[in-house]
Amino acid sequence: MSTPSIVLLKSTLEKNGGLEKYAIEIAKGFTERGYRLTLLTTGAENTSFPFPVISYHFRSKMSFRKVAEFDLFCRSYVERENPSLIFGLDRNSLQTHIRAGNGVHAAYLNERKKREGFWKGLSFSANPLHRRLLELEKTAFEHPKLQKLFTNSDMVRRQVLHYYNTDPNKICVIHNGVEWTRMQVPFDAWPEKKRLQTDRLQLLFLGHNFRRKGLDYLLDALTQLPKGDFHLNVVGKDKNEARYKKRVQALHLEKNVTFFGPVPSAIPFYQLSDVLIIPSLYDPFANVTVEALAMGLFVLSSSNNGASEILTKDNGMILSSLTDKDCFVEALITLMDKKKTLSSSLQIRNSIQYLDFPNQLNKMIDLC
Repeated sequence: MSTPSIVLLKSTLEKNGGLEKYAIEIAKGFTERGYRLTLLTTGAENTSFPFPVISYHFRSKMSFRKVAEFDLFCRSYVERENPSLIFGLDRNSLQTHIRAGNGVHAAYLNERKKREGFWKGLSFSANPLHRRLLELEKTAFEHPKLQKLFTNSDMVRRQVLHYYNTDPNKICVIHNGVEWTRMQVPFDAWPEKKRLQTDRLQLLFLGHNFRRKGLDYLLDALTQLPKGDFHLNVVGKDKNEARYKKRVQALHLEKNVTFFGPVPSAIPFYQLSDVLIIPSLYDPFANVTVEALAMGLFVLSSSNNGASEILTKDNGMILSSLTDKDCFVEALITLMDKKKTLSSSLQIRNSIQYLDFPNQLNKMIDLC
């Protein structure tokens, strides 16, 4: 009997990306079990992975054409090689197994329509990139050859069933894993890293694309807190960072908010912080949620973050509304007594031990 062949589809392999990390770990997981795996991607040169990597080079510079090019490249390979299993991590038209780590594009656009107005929403239907992504999403989620659709939250599962005619029996919810065991050493070191701080509550906002992550709502709410009680560190990349810095000055929060831009590792910020705040407008499952919990931080999240499903009264809070400023302020006031201690941080960390990365990865591979 020949060894089953697997082709893994991941359009990009950006350094430090959450989805990219999952792609490599999934590939290694299949390979370690003896399967013949090939990774199809773009822009990957001089890789040292323990499996073949075939990298496609785009002809076009336009985003919507790149999406179409990569899908055609993948379909051509699949039709030629006829693998036993096709595992997709992006939006491609043909896969037997999909991990919808990006969530549901139709749901994401609907959330934007609610907040950005009629005319902005109307522009989505004319945008060729959005049109192409929606076409691929529908084809993939409703394809007769689809066997398993993995979502990383119940929120995404509900959205798939709302927007598409997908057999609910094909959908499996497996929350994102976290390197819980590997984070033991930096977790143990947090008291020493934090000992020179002031008594102010240390808040952390971590993520790229500040608007989508809800930084505007957070800054507005912070204006209602006593200025001497907190400090917010903003970590991540945004092309409009200068505008946000001006907004901080206009709100008279310049002594309470510091921007650090993108960083190679978030660990030092987890060690220094008491609370992570994730007021996302749309997040299928924000990885920073489980990372912060594994580092002993209390988490305040919007309900639009699929990872809010793993929060309990002991390790976090869920915002009932982003747009209700009074609701946000009330939640922030509650956070004032959530300073990290040895006992509280250990309790929070232990609350997600079951999400240790190998556990979640093996669940998914077993179901394949």
